[in-house]
Amino acid sequence: MTVIRTLVRAIADQTAFALRNRWSRRLITGDGDATVSLTTFGRRIRWVHLTIESVGAGRVRPRRVVLWLDDASVVDQPPRSLRRLVRRGLELRSTDDIGPHKKYQPAIRARVDGPLVTCDDDVLYPTQWLEMLLLAHSEHPHAVLAHRVNRITVSDGAIRPYDRWARAADLVPTPRNFATGVKGVLYPEQMQRYLIDAGEGFRTDAMFADDIWLHHVALRNRVSVLPVLGLPVDAVRSVRFTRSGRALAIENVDGGRNDRVIRAVYGPDEHRAIVADDWTQLDENAQHPVGEPA
Repeated sequence: MTVIRTLVRAIADQTAFALRNRWSRRLITGDGDATVSLTTFGRRIRWVHLTIESVGAGRVRPRRVVLWLDDASVVDQPPRSLRRLVRRGLELRSTDDIGPHKKYQPAIRARVDGPLVTCDDDVLYPTQWLEMLLLAHSEHPHAVLAHRVNRITVSDGAIRPYDRWARAADLVPTPRNFATGVKGVLYPEQMQRYLIDAGEGFRTDAMFADDIWLHHVALRNRVSVLPVLGLPVDAVRSVRFTRSGRALAIENVDGGRNDRVIRAVYGPDEHRAIVADDWTQLDENAQHPVGEPA
């Protein structure tokens, strides 16, 4: 019965957001102190309006919602679902194809004002989603905040495989906290500057592992990553029946790509900091590719 209820709920939610897209004239933007940024590609363009409608239906609506696309023809001639959203506040912008990094790289280089919040393109977000992120930001203004944060686990002096990591369930700052993007992540302005300073090294070793690159930059600059506690586990739901799949996540986790990228991207001192659970293990005298530590 649980599976049936889940499917019925998914159909009901998606139908509601589809009708909202067709008939609503309400702006998806508001006075929330954040820019929401996301990207999509290929077949997902047919369904991304459902995700954007869920963001725009929140109790707090963002100042801006920007969808980054690497297909200029879609920006010039978007489907009707996106044209309707543009009239209600959505911004369509062109960018180079840099994989999942499209959701944040062009936004930080455009120098958005205030915190940047990223989200995935194939999930539906609950009404309290952005409100909770911004409340947490008011309490921890210098931290990266996410609704889902993993905690890197260590065994015998080494980082365990990615699929063995635990979930962070407290607000204890630790270099082992690792934000995952699917449920949304908030990046404060200082972290955005660190990402700009970091350049485009992700193209070499982390092109398809944006979460790892983002954690690497946060770790190097001693930026805390904290979970936003209190969102029900099933509050963020996948868009069903889109046949979009989650091939990237499957390759990164099940295919072991995350573990390979971690070995390639993290320096020896970063490994020491994670294993020792101690930021002071970072070498302050090394030439950091990501700017000065915080």
